[in-house]
Amino acid sequence: MSTQSPAGIDEPGASEAAPRSGETADHPSRSDWFVRGTSGLIGGPLGDHAVALDRPAGRESRFWTASRIVLALVCLTLALHWVQKSPCQDGAWQNNIQYTRMCYTDVLALYYAEGLNEGKVPYADHPVEYPVLTGYFMGALGLPVHALGADNPGINQGQWFYNLNALVLGALAVATVAVILSLRRRRPWDAALFALSPALVLTATVNWDLLAIGLAAFGLLAWARARPDRYALLLPGVAGVLIGLGGAAKMWPLFLLGPILVLALRTGKIAAGLVATATALVTLVAVNLPVAIPYRENWERFFDLNTTRPIDWGTLWYIGRYLDGRISPSAPGELGPFEWLNANIPTLNWLSYLLFGLACLGVAGLALLAPRRPRLAQLAFLVVAAFLIFSKVWSQQFVLWLLPLAVLARPRWGAFLAWQVAEAGYFAAFYGELLGTAMSRPVFPEGVFVLASSLRLITVAVLCGFVIRDIMRPELDAVRHTYADDPDGGVLDGAPDAPWHQRWRARAAERPAEPVSV
Repeated sequence: MSTQSPAGIDEPGASEAAPRSGETADHPSRSDWFVRGTSGLIGGPLGDHAVALDRPAGRESRFWTASRIVLALVCLTLALHWVQKSPCQDGAWQNNIQYTRMCYTDVLALYYAEGLNEGKVPYADHPVEYPVLTGYFMGALGLPVHALGADNPGINQGQWFYNLNALVLGALAVATVAVILSLRRRRPWDAALFALSPALVLTATVNWDLLAIGLAAFGLLAWARARPDRYALLLPGVAGVLIGLGGAAKMWPLFLLGPILVLALRTGKIAAGLVATATALVTLVAVNLPVAIPYRENWERFFDLNTTRPIDWGTLWYIGRYLDGRISPSAPGELGPFEWLNANIPTLNWLSYLLFGLACLGVAGLALLAPRRPRLAQLAFLVVAAFLIFSKVWSQQFVLWLLPLAVLARPRWGAFLAWQVAEAGYFAAFYGELLGTAMSRPVFPEGVFVLASSLRLITVAVLCGFVIRDIMRPELDAVRHTYADDPDGGVLDGAPDAPWHQRWRARAAERPAEPVSV
């Protein structure tokens, strides 16, 4: 049986002593105050008679276990998403239907914009605005559709391409939920946060972000399965390969390497962290080289676009531009500070990088100074959230990056749903802004869109605050009420702090307090 501290949290190493055959599921209707309160609307918390949902994996007496229910729910969510996007699937976007029905998707638009409908090979025949693995993915699905269309002129190539992408990306979303279930065997209902997410309903196939999310999720799973035995460095290497592939699809999975290295440093497991980082970088280079060498200009399109791009809609910087002329109006001919940054993009870029870098240093300091080693998912969520908060681009589908990390970092329903409501509000306001631009007249006052953008930013910041609080007060961490240490930690799970860190903490504890002058 697992041992517990007086605070009610399992001590490190306790979960390993408990046989997995005895695991039971955590039920939010009992453990989460928000779900417990709202469950009164349907009769109260889950009763003891629901034994099928309490049985450990592999010993269920009924078909509809918690894990299978969650997997069915994500399939239902993806089906709803497909229906929501269906008005745009034929590509006949007349009368701004893509905005009025809020069904626009880059997947369909870029089938034509990137020349896939003409059989152009990404990078070789046409520059692509995405990292190379996304370009490979587009070509792998788009070129066969073009070949099929050439032999069958009656088919709608764009619709076939979209539906094929929706099928593959949907499978990756289901796989991501399966990974979350695997990482949280004792907390299967946590995965329902992802499965029922309004953001997933609205943005699943707006772009190809689920490709990177699926690869990053499998990378985290590989890292979590590593153990300190003779194969200790094998799975960190596999994790690095998968994270590197994710970074070759969208850049953000590479941000997972920083938390891995910092936590490895604190525990003295630096070899595993270095192996994961090295294999990720080698994989990233290996995937890019076949394009970067022969088609350098087309390969650089992604970097050129991100370097020269001005302040985009919905970002912190966009909110600042709106407030420029309302808080302290500039004299005629003068630019407010945020408007000036928009006109001086190199400075904007460096300021954005600087703020993100400082945030990463803050997360690293938090990881080393926290009274107990933080969990990997907590730090990963903070780093990716900081990137979005300070970035000059925050596209509508970027919410998907945070979804699995938020579920793993802080599986509490209240703040999560508040964030999701804010994201849904931003989604609607964003399409109103697009429609107003297309019609050359506003649908609603600009302040409405700025308010929606601000609420999205604030709710993400609040989630970060809750995660930081859980790190500094680990007795409040929901996951540590169920697991002894860090179920995502792999070789770090249950590991004590490195001797250097223990000595440093001991010296800090012995240092006399400085007198306070009055």
